[in-house]
Amino acid sequence: MAAEMVGSVKDVLLPVEVAGYAESLQEFPLRDIGCPRWFRQHEYIEKLNMQAIINATAEQDELVKENIYSLGKVPTLIHELIAVEVWKQKVFPVLCQLQDFNPKSTFPIYIVIHHEATIVNLLETIFYHKDVCESAEEAVLDLVDYCHRKMTLLAAQSEKQEHGQSPSAALAELKKQSQELEFDISVKAVAILRYITDHIDSLPISVRTRLLNTHNLPCVLVHLVEHCPWRRYSSKGELQKYADGKWYTVPMEDQLKITKLDGQVWIALFNLLLRPECQQSYDFNNFNKTQLLKIPDIRDRIIRENSNKWKAIAKHLVKTAFNPSEQDLLEQARRLAETYNLDVMENLIPDHPKCGFCGAEAAKRCSRCQVERYCSRECQVKHWSKHKKACDLMADAGRI
Repeated sequence: MAAEMVGSVKDVLLPVEVAGYAESLQEFPLRDIGCPRWFRQHEYIEKLNMQAIINATAEQDELVKENIYSLGKVPTLIHELIAVEVWKQKVFPVLCQLQDFNPKSTFPIYIVIHHEATIVNLLETIFYHKDVCESAEEAVLDLVDYCHRKMTLLAAQSEKQEHGQSPSAALAELKKQSQELEFDISVKAVAILRYITDHIDSLPISVRTRLLNTHNLPCVLVHLVEHCPWRRYSSKGELQKYADGKWYTVPMEDQLKITKLDGQVWIALFNLLLRPECQQSYDFNNFNKTQLLKIPDIRDRIIRENSNKWKAIAKHLVKTAFNPSEQDLLEQARRLAETYNLDVMENLIPDHPKCGFCGAEAAKRCSRCQVERYCSRECQVKHWSKHKKACDLMADAGRI
């Protein structure tokens, strides 16, 4: 009885509330972000996120995941994620530049900024499951694009100095919080993308094309291994790593351990390079060969090792940090970090833009959003049903 009481105290929502909140989720157009109904939905998603984490941590029945999956709400969450991303890029900077904008409280604006992090947290928790990933349907392509944008930001790590001052100290603080939150969101996007690569066999072929050809994710992941933006040295010369939303100093005896975040990058890289269907789809041109196959250790392993062994390594890695006694993989990581020396943006951007549908070289843009590229009118027409929602968001943003 006591154990049951403790369990009930920890729960944020009752099962009937989980079902009701999940069923009420809806897509909001960009112009309605911040309205009362939108704030009510933010509260629902915040509570669903907390309950999902509690269930996953306690290894209980994952009611949040089951309801979101059974009610077909994964595409809704992805739409809301991208909508807030666009709001942060197009609306928030304008607010910060308005000379006559000095609100009594910046808390509502912070809630909008934090909304993206809440959805990313929820997706990270539930996308571990194959059925959830499959239920994203066509929206999974938009999620792949989103994760690629966040990972490119991580890889670049170029903190640009913005010109101009915020009209108030409160808004200046908001901008700082937004930048810090952006890093945490980008880190979680790495985990989401890793889960997508886990289930790539059961997803449409267009997802594989998007990952391998349109965005060339293997090269992005290789740069993350080399650049490792979630590691840094303090002013005192102490090694620090980022985990669970904060930086911590690493004890000397743990400095050779591979963290869970390192593991997510390695697993995604292994999934994209070791699966036979991915090897057949990936364009091993001169650039990609130079970046991926110039290291004999990796090339020989791809040829020699049984893929089941890599799956076992990946399963162990995501659960716990590697012990330094695992010298084999650690040596491989060290060699990769020492060999790669990339110029970030120059090497991450393909020689030629890729078609959003087939992955071929593309010279034309979508005339409406000016973002997606296509090699032909035929590919644009075939891709429209998948591109429409993202196109609507970007087109709305352009009118703000």
